[in-house]
Amino acid sequence: MFPQSETACFTIADITGYTGFLAGVELDHAQDIIADLMDTVVRALRPPFRLAKFEGDAAFVYAVTDRIDGPLLQDAIESAYFSFRRRLRNIKQATTCECLACTNMQQLDFKFVSHHGEFIRQKMAGREELAGRDVILVHRLLKNAVNERPHGHAYALYSDACIRAMDIDPVKQELVGHREQFDIIGDVTCWVRDLEGAWQAENNRQRHEVVRDKAAMVIEFEIAVPRATIWDYFTSPSLRPKWRAADEVREAVAHGRRGVGTVNHCMHGKDAMIEEVLDWRPFDLLTLTTLVPVPDAPKILMTYAFFENAGGGTHIEIRIAKPKPKDQAFLQKVGAVFHEHITAEMAALRQMLEGQDRATAIEEPALPKSGHRFLHQPIHER
Repeated sequence: MFPQSETACFTIADITGYTGFLAGVELDHAQDIIADLMDTVVRALRPPFRLAKFEGDAAFVYAVTDRIDGPLLQDAIESAYFSFRRRLRNIKQATTCECLACTNMQQLDFKFVSHHGEFIRQKMAGREELAGRDVILVHRLLKNAVNERPHGHAYALYSDACIRAMDIDPVKQELVGHREQFDIIGDVTCWVRDLEGAWQAENNRQRHEVVRDKAAMVIEFEIAVPRATIWDYFTSPSLRPKWRAADEVREAVAHGRRGVGTVNHCMHGKDAMIEEVLDWRPFDLLTLTTLVPVPDAPKILMTYAFFENAGGGTHIEIRIAKPKPKDQAFLQKVGAVFHEHITAEMAALRQMLEGQDRATAIEEPALPKSGHRFLHQPIHER
Protein backbone atom coordinates (compact mmCIF):
# COMPACT_ATOMS: atom_id res chain seq x y z
CA MET A 1 0.00 0.00 0.00
CA PHE A 2 1.09 3.57 -0.67
CA PRO A 3 1.87 5.63 2.44
CA GLN A 4 -0.97 7.85 3.61
CA SER A 5 -0.41 11.60 3.79
CA GLU A 6 -0.73 13.34 7.16
CA THR A 7 -0.89 16.98 8.19
CA ALA A 8 1.54 18.51 10.69
CA CYS A 9 3.24 21.59 11.99
CA PHE A 10 6.97 21.36 11.25
CA THR A 11 9.57 23.35 13.19
CA ILE A 12 13.34 23.47 12.85
CA ALA A 13 15.42 24.84 15.73
CA ASP A 14 18.74 25.90 14.27
CA ILE A 15 21.87 27.08 16.11
CA THR A 16 23.24 30.30 14.63
CA GLY A 17 26.94 31.08 14.90
CA TYR A 18 27.71 27.35 14.87
CA THR A 19 30.35 27.33 12.12
CA GLY A 20 32.22 30.32 13.51
CA PHE A 21 32.07 28.85 16.99
CA LEU A 22 33.68 25.55 15.94
CA ALA A 23 36.46 27.23 13.96
CA GLY A 24 39.66 27.05 15.97
CA VAL A 25 38.16 25.98 19.34
CA GLU A 26 38.68 22.85 21.43
CA LEU A 27 36.26 20.36 19.86
CA ASP A 28 35.65 18.27 22.98
CA HIS A 29 34.39 21.24 25.00
CA ALA A 30 32.61 22.72 21.97
CA GLN A 31 30.67 19.54 21.26
CA ASP A 32 29.71 19.21 24.93
CA ILE A 33 28.37 22.77 24.93
CA ILE A 34 26.43 22.25 21.68
CA ALA A 35 24.99 18.95 22.95
CA ASP A 36 23.86 20.54 26.19
CA LEU A 37 22.22 23.53 24.52
CA MET A 38 20.47 21.35 21.93
CA ASP A 39 19.24 19.06 24.72
CA THR A 40 17.84 22.12 26.53
CA VAL A 41 15.93 23.38 23.49
CA VAL A 42 14.54 20.02 22.37
CA ARG A 43 13.34 19.13 25.86
CA ALA A 44 11.50 22.45 25.99
CA LEU A 45 9.81 21.72 22.64
CA ARG A 46 8.60 18.19 23.58
CA PRO A 47 5.59 18.23 23.75
CA PRO A 48 3.74 19.57 21.81
CA PHE A 49 6.40 18.55 19.28
CA ARG A 50 8.03 15.19 18.63
CA LEU A 51 11.63 14.90 17.50
CA ALA A 52 12.00 13.70 13.91
CA LYS A 53 15.81 13.86 13.79
CA PHE A 54 18.91 15.90 14.48
CA GLU A 55 20.47 17.56 11.44
CA GLY A 56 23.95 18.69 12.46
CA ASP A 57 23.40 22.03 14.18
CA ALA A 58 19.59 21.79 14.00
CA ALA A 59 16.69 19.74 15.38
CA PHE A 60 13.71 18.91 13.16
CA VAL A 61 10.50 18.47 15.18
CA TYR A 62 6.85 18.07 14.22
CA ALA A 63 3.33 17.88 15.67
CA VAL A 64 0.68 15.94 13.76
CA THR A 65 -2.38 18.19 13.65
CA ASP A 66 -4.79 19.80 11.21
CA ARG A 67 -5.22 22.91 13.34
CA ILE A 68 -2.72 24.49 15.71
CA ASP A 69 -3.35 26.16 19.05
CA GLY A 70 -1.55 29.37 18.11
CA PRO A 71 -0.64 30.55 21.64
CA LEU A 72 0.59 27.06 22.58
CA LEU A 73 2.89 26.86 19.53
CA GLN A 74 4.28 30.34 20.14
CA ASP A 75 4.70 29.66 23.86
CA ALA A 76 6.56 26.42 23.10
CA ILE A 77 9.02 28.12 20.76
CA GLU A 78 9.58 31.14 22.99
CA SER A 79 9.87 28.98 26.11
CA ALA A 80 12.51 26.90 24.31
CA TYR A 81 14.42 30.05 23.39
CA PHE A 82 14.17 31.47 26.92
CA SER A 83 15.41 28.13 28.30
CA PHE A 84 18.40 28.34 25.94
CA ARG A 85 19.25 31.87 27.07
CA ARG A 86 18.99 30.95 30.75
CA ARG A 87 21.10 27.86 30.15
CA LEU A 88 23.79 29.82 28.33
CA ARG A 89 23.89 32.32 31.19
CA ASN A 90 24.04 29.59 33.83
CA ILE A 91 26.86 27.72 32.06
CA LYS A 92 28.88 30.94 31.87
CA GLN A 93 28.40 31.56 35.59
CA ALA A 94 29.18 27.95 36.52
CA THR A 95 32.44 27.40 34.66
CA THR A 96 35.94 28.68 35.33
CA CYS A 97 37.29 27.11 32.14
CA GLU A 98 39.14 29.62 29.95
CA CYS A 99 39.35 27.57 26.77
CA LEU A 100 38.18 29.20 23.53
CA ALA A 101 35.01 27.08 23.39
CA CYS A 102 33.87 28.14 26.85
CA THR A 103 34.93 31.74 26.25
CA ASN A 104 33.19 32.06 22.88
CA MET A 105 29.95 30.19 23.55
CA GLN A 106 28.09 33.46 24.15
CA GLN A 107 28.22 34.07 20.38
CA LEU A 108 25.76 31.21 19.86
CA ASP A 109 22.07 31.87 19.28
CA PHE A 110 18.98 30.16 17.89
CA LYS A 111 16.46 30.69 15.14
CA PHE A 112 13.20 28.78 14.67
CA VAL A 113 11.35 28.18 11.41
CA SER A 114 7.77 26.81 11.39
CA HIS A 115 5.52 25.67 8.56
CA HIS A 116 2.24 23.75 8.32
CA GLY A 117 1.53 21.22 5.60
CA GLU A 118 1.42 17.59 4.50
CA PHE A 119 3.93 14.77 4.73
CA ILE A 120 4.29 11.03 4.35
CA ARG A 121 6.34 8.61 6.43
CA GLN A 122 8.87 6.42 4.66
CA LYS A 123 11.55 4.00 5.76
CA MET A 124 15.14 4.82 4.84
CA ALA A 125 18.09 2.74 6.11
CA GLY A 126 15.81 1.24 8.74
CA ARG A 127 14.69 4.62 10.10
CA GLU A 128 11.44 6.50 9.64
CA GLU A 129 11.80 9.72 7.67
CA LEU A 130 9.28 12.46 6.94
CA ALA A 131 9.01 13.37 3.27
CA GLY A 132 7.03 15.66 0.99
CA ARG A 133 6.93 19.13 -0.55
CA ASP A 134 6.18 20.85 2.77
CA VAL A 135 9.07 19.07 4.49
CA ILE A 136 11.33 20.41 1.75
CA LEU A 137 9.84 23.88 2.12
CA VAL A 138 10.45 24.19 5.86
CA HIS A 139 14.09 23.26 5.28
CA ARG A 140 14.39 25.77 2.44
CA LEU A 141 12.99 28.46 4.76
CA LEU A 142 16.07 28.05 6.96
CA LYS A 143 18.11 29.72 4.21
CA ASN A 144 16.26 33.03 4.37
CA ALA A 145 17.09 36.70 4.21
CA VAL A 146 15.67 37.66 7.62
CA ASN A 147 19.06 38.64 9.04
CA GLU A 148 19.47 41.14 6.22
CA ARG A 149 16.81 43.09 8.10
CA PRO A 150 17.09 44.52 11.65
CA HIS A 151 16.05 41.40 13.59
CA GLY A 152 19.45 40.20 14.79
CA HIS A 153 20.22 36.50 14.98
CA ALA A 154 17.36 35.30 17.19
CA TYR A 155 13.94 35.05 15.59
CA ALA A 156 10.99 32.78 14.92
CA LEU A 157 9.79 32.68 11.32
CA TYR A 158 6.27 31.37 10.62
CA SER A 159 5.07 30.63 7.11
CA ASP A 160 1.70 32.09 6.19
CA ALA A 161 0.33 28.54 6.06
CA CYS A 162 1.39 28.11 9.69
CA ILE A 163 -0.21 31.45 10.63
CA ARG A 164 -3.49 30.37 9.01
CA ALA A 165 -3.41 27.00 10.80
CA MET A 166 -2.85 28.86 14.10
CA ASP A 167 -5.78 31.17 13.27
CA ILE A 168 -4.02 34.25 14.63
CA ASP A 169 -3.78 37.85 13.45
CA PRO A 170 -0.06 38.47 12.86
CA VAL A 171 -0.54 42.23 12.51
CA LYS A 172 -2.33 42.50 15.85
CA GLN A 173 0.53 40.51 17.41
CA GLU A 174 3.04 42.89 15.80
CA LEU A 175 4.77 40.18 13.79
CA VAL A 176 6.80 41.54 10.88
CA GLY A 177 5.85 40.53 7.35
CA HIS A 178 8.56 38.89 5.23
CA ARG A 179 8.70 37.24 1.82
CA GLU A 180 10.96 34.55 0.39
CA GLN A 181 11.16 33.23 -3.16
CA PHE A 182 12.29 29.75 -4.14
CA ASP A 183 12.70 28.10 -7.50
CA ILE A 184 9.85 25.70 -8.36
CA ILE A 185 8.04 26.59 -5.08
CA GLY A 186 7.67 30.32 -5.83
CA ASP A 187 6.85 33.15 -3.40
CA VAL A 188 6.28 32.28 0.27
CA THR A 189 4.79 34.85 2.64
CA CYS A 190 6.18 34.63 6.20
CA TRP A 191 5.90 36.44 9.52
CA VAL A 192 8.76 37.08 11.92
CA ARG A 193 8.90 37.35 15.70
CA ASP A 194 11.99 39.01 17.21
CA LEU A 195 13.08 36.57 19.93
CA GLU A 196 15.79 38.84 21.31
CA GLY A 197 13.14 41.48 21.90
CA ALA A 198 10.84 38.87 23.45
CA TRP A 199 13.67 37.77 25.77
CA GLN A 200 14.30 41.34 26.91
CA ALA A 201 10.58 41.91 27.49
CA GLU A 202 10.40 38.67 29.49
CA ASN A 203 13.24 39.80 31.74
CA ASN A 204 11.74 43.26 32.29
CA ARG A 205 8.15 42.16 32.87
CA GLN A 206 6.67 42.65 36.34
CA ARG A 207 6.25 39.36 38.22
CA HIS A 208 3.20 38.25 40.17
CA GLU A 209 3.58 35.04 42.15
CA VAL A 210 2.04 33.60 45.27
CA VAL A 211 5.13 32.03 46.83
CA ARG A 212 4.76 28.80 48.69
CA ASP A 213 5.84 29.95 52.16
CA LYS A 214 3.44 32.91 52.12
CA ALA A 215 0.37 31.13 50.76
CA ALA A 216 -2.77 30.53 52.80
CA MET A 217 -3.20 27.12 51.18
CA VAL A 218 -1.05 24.89 48.97
CA ILE A 219 -2.57 21.89 47.17
CA GLU A 220 -0.17 19.49 45.42
CA PHE A 221 -0.55 16.83 42.76
CA GLU A 222 1.62 14.56 40.60
CA ILE A 223 0.71 13.62 37.02
CA ALA A 224 2.98 11.42 34.92
CA VAL A 225 2.92 13.54 31.76
CA PRO A 226 5.16 16.46 30.67
CA ARG A 227 4.63 20.01 31.88
CA ALA A 228 3.68 21.37 28.45
CA THR A 229 0.74 18.97 28.28
CA ILE A 230 -0.42 19.98 31.77
CA TRP A 231 -0.03 23.66 30.86
CA ASP A 232 -2.20 23.18 27.77
CA TYR A 233 -5.01 21.61 29.79
CA PHE A 234 -4.85 24.38 32.39
CA THR A 235 -4.88 27.24 29.87
CA SER A 236 -6.66 26.19 26.65
CA PRO A 237 -10.36 27.22 26.55
CA SER A 238 -11.18 24.16 24.45
CA LEU A 239 -9.51 21.68 26.83
CA ARG A 240 -10.40 23.01 30.27
CA PRO A 241 -14.09 21.96 30.14
CA LYS A 242 -12.96 18.38 29.55
CA TRP A 243 -11.80 18.08 33.15
CA ARG A 244 -12.95 21.16 35.09
CA ALA A 245 -16.54 21.89 36.10
CA ALA A 246 -17.35 24.41 33.36
CA ASP A 247 -19.73 24.22 30.42
CA GLU A 248 -17.41 26.40 28.33
CA VAL A 249 -14.63 28.94 28.67
CA ARG A 250 -14.98 32.26 26.84
CA GLU A 251 -11.62 33.87 26.34
CA ALA A 252 -10.78 37.55 25.74
CA VAL A 253 -7.10 37.97 24.89
CA ALA A 254 -4.89 41.06 25.06
CA HIS A 255 -2.77 42.07 22.04
CA GLY A 256 -4.14 39.18 20.00
CA ARG A 257 -2.52 36.46 22.09
CA ARG A 258 -3.28 34.44 25.22
CA GLY A 259 -1.17 35.57 28.17
CA VAL A 260 -0.96 38.42 30.67
CA GLY A 261 -4.18 40.42 30.47
CA THR A 262 -6.32 37.53 29.20
CA VAL A 263 -9.76 37.40 30.84
CA ASN A 264 -11.65 34.10 30.98
CA HIS A 265 -15.36 33.67 31.64
CA CYS A 266 -15.81 30.10 32.87
CA MET A 267 -19.48 29.48 32.27
CA HIS A 268 -21.54 27.37 34.67
CA GLY A 269 -25.00 27.59 33.17
CA LYS A 270 -25.88 31.29 33.27
CA ASP A 271 -23.27 32.02 35.93
CA ALA A 272 -19.69 32.96 35.12
CA MET A 273 -16.53 32.60 37.14
CA ILE A 274 -14.22 35.38 35.94
CA GLU A 275 -10.44 34.97 35.79
CA GLU A 276 -7.83 37.58 34.94
CA VAL A 277 -4.28 36.46 34.11
CA LEU A 278 -1.58 38.47 35.95
CA ASP A 279 1.53 36.38 35.21
CA TRP A 280 2.22 33.93 32.39
CA ARG A 281 5.45 31.94 32.25
CA PRO A 282 5.05 28.86 30.03
CA PHE A 283 5.43 26.15 31.18
CA ASP A 284 6.43 27.11 34.70
CA LEU A 285 3.89 29.37 36.32
CA LEU A 286 0.45 30.94 35.92
CA THR A 287 -0.95 33.57 38.31
CA LEU A 288 -4.52 34.85 38.12
CA THR A 289 -7.37 36.31 40.12
CA THR A 290 -10.68 34.46 40.31
CA LEU A 291 -14.06 36.02 41.05
CA VAL A 292 -16.76 33.47 41.83
CA PRO A 293 -20.45 34.28 41.15
CA VAL A 294 -21.36 34.75 44.83
CA PRO A 295 -22.62 38.05 46.31
CA ASP A 296 -19.86 40.07 48.04
CA ALA A 297 -17.19 37.53 47.05
CA PRO A 298 -13.64 38.94 46.91
CA LYS A 299 -11.18 38.22 44.12
CA ILE A 300 -9.06 35.21 45.02
CA LEU A 301 -5.40 35.41 44.01
CA MET A 302 -3.70 32.12 43.16
CA THR A 303 -0.65 30.74 41.41
CA TYR A 304 -0.39 27.44 39.56
CA ALA A 305 3.25 26.30 39.54
CA PHE A 306 4.51 23.38 37.43
CA PHE A 307 7.78 21.50 38.04
CA GLU A 308 9.35 18.61 36.16
CA ASN A 309 9.70 15.67 38.53
CA ALA A 310 12.39 12.99 38.49
CA GLY A 311 10.39 10.71 36.20
CA GLY A 312 9.73 13.37 33.55
CA GLY A 313 6.18 13.97 34.78
CA THR A 314 4.80 17.09 36.46
CA HIS A 315 4.55 18.21 40.05
CA ILE A 316 1.71 20.76 40.39
CA GLU A 317 1.34 23.27 43.20
CA ILE A 318 -1.84 25.33 43.55
CA ARG A 319 -1.04 28.22 45.89
CA ILE A 320 -3.83 30.42 47.20
CA ALA A 321 -2.83 33.83 48.56
CA LYS A 322 -3.61 34.93 52.09
CA PRO A 323 -6.75 37.09 52.02
CA LYS A 324 -7.26 40.49 53.51
CA PRO A 325 -8.60 40.34 57.10
CA LYS A 326 -12.11 41.26 55.96
CA ASP A 327 -12.10 38.35 53.45
CA GLN A 328 -10.72 35.70 55.82
CA ALA A 329 -14.14 34.27 56.66
CA PHE A 330 -15.01 33.84 52.99
CA LEU A 331 -11.83 31.88 52.24
CA GLN A 332 -12.38 29.65 55.26
CA LYS A 333 -15.90 28.97 54.02
CA VAL A 334 -14.98 28.09 50.42
CA GLY A 335 -11.50 26.65 50.99
CA ALA A 336 -12.61 23.15 51.91
CA VAL A 337 -15.10 23.04 49.04
CA PHE A 338 -12.45 24.19 46.54
CA HIS A 339 -9.99 21.59 47.86
CA GLU A 340 -12.55 18.84 47.41
CA HIS A 341 -13.55 19.95 43.91
CA ILE A 342 -10.02 20.47 42.59
CA THR A 343 -8.90 17.10 44.00
CA ALA A 344 -11.70 15.34 42.11
CA GLU A 345 -10.96 17.29 38.93
CA MET A 346 -7.24 16.55 39.11
CA ALA A 347 -7.99 12.85 39.55
CA ALA A 348 -10.05 12.95 36.37
CA LEU A 349 -7.29 14.86 34.55
CA ARG A 350 -4.65 12.39 35.71
CA GLN A 351 -6.65 9.40 34.51
CA MET A 352 -7.37 11.03 31.14
CA LEU A 353 -3.84 12.28 30.41
CA GLU A 354 -1.84 9.32 31.66
CA GLY A 355 -4.02 7.03 29.53
CA GLN A 356 -3.52 9.25 26.46
CA ASP A 357 0.22 9.47 27.04
CA ARG A 358 0.61 5.70 27.10
CA ALA A 359 -1.54 5.31 23.98
CA THR A 360 0.39 7.88 21.93
CA ALA A 361 3.93 7.07 23.10
CA ILE A 362 6.34 6.55 20.20
CA GLU A 363 10.06 6.03 19.98
CA GLU A 364 12.09 9.13 19.18
CA PRO A 365 15.79 9.68 18.48
CA ALA A 366 17.91 9.93 21.62
CA LEU A 367 18.88 13.39 22.84
CA PRO A 368 22.57 14.33 22.56
CA LYS A 369 24.76 13.50 25.53
CA SER A 370 27.19 15.90 27.14
CA GLY A 371 30.09 14.78 29.33
CA HIS A 372 31.36 18.22 30.33
CA ARG A 373 31.77 18.59 34.08
CA PHE A 374 29.86 21.87 34.45
CA LEU A 375 26.86 20.91 32.30
CA HIS A 376 24.83 18.98 34.85
CA GLN A 377 22.61 21.60 36.47
CA PRO A 378 18.81 21.39 36.26
CA ILE A 379 17.55 22.47 32.86
CA HIS A 380 14.18 23.98 33.82
CA GLU A 381 14.85 27.11 35.85
CA ARG A 382 12.87 30.32 36.30
